[in-house]
Amino acid sequence: MPTFETLIELNEIERDAAIDLLTRLGDDDLIMGHRNSEWTGLAPILEEDIAFSSMAQDEMGHAQAYYQMIHELSGDDPDTLAFGRGPRAYRCSSFVSLPNERDWGFCVLRQFLYDMAETVRLTALEHSSLVPLAQLARKLRGEEKYHLMHGRSWVLRLGNSTDDAHQRLQAALYKAYPHALGLFEPTSADVTLAQAGICPREEDLMRQWESAVVPVLGDAGLEIPEDVQPVNGGRVGRQPEALKELLENMQVVYNIDPSAKW
Repeated sequence: MPTFETLIELNEIERDAAIDLLTRLGDDDLIMGHRNSEWTGLAPILEEDIAFSSMAQDEMGHAQAYYQMIHELSGDDPDTLAFGRGPRAYRCSSFVSLPNERDWGFCVLRQFLYDMAETVRLTALEHSSLVPLAQLARKLRGEEKYHLMHGRSWVLRLGNSTDDAHQRLQAALYKAYPHALGLFEPTSADVTLAQAGICPREEDLMRQWESAVVPVLGDAGLEIPEDVQPVNGGRVGRQPEALKELLENMQVVYNIDPSAKW
């Protein structure tokens, strides 16, 4: 298995595959960060207001790191990647686009499922043959550790709370699970990434994720959905209407003057 000490060592096919991966990761984190930020001033208690604001900042910072790596590979500007594209150019999963609807149970469940997926992926990427990506993964996983602890504690807390809280969380799981599986939607880059040792196949990561989330959901007394079909399409630009609405809000300042320097 080759080792790529620098980004410029990738051939054209490997470079395009790496850009595909980094775009997915960056877009997921950017949109998830924005959804988390929507709880600022609205969370049920002040401590959670601060927690979700902090996690939003982390996720957007992670997106910037991925976009910066894309810049080094392709020359694309990170700010333009974040704010200058329309919905069909994004490669995020529908899972991160789903609106919050001020549903606390759904949002903490989504945060847990998402951060477990990130933990599984970043753990794998720590051993990536693409050394700059492996180094970045080690840094980001240290931050994600606290996000995962936060989400896990809330899932257990609500799942083992009142009947009403448990039922709401169960309903949220039925809604979220198919979209969560879409985080592992295969792409045309999978074979190249796996053969080059840059990132494992998505199906392998999904199995690891399910092995990690199922015990926690069981401890929360939740019924795991069976025979669920993943909601795919986000990795090829088939985005839900919710993403269009989110981008209209997120990009409003940038679109006033895309050439402005801050």
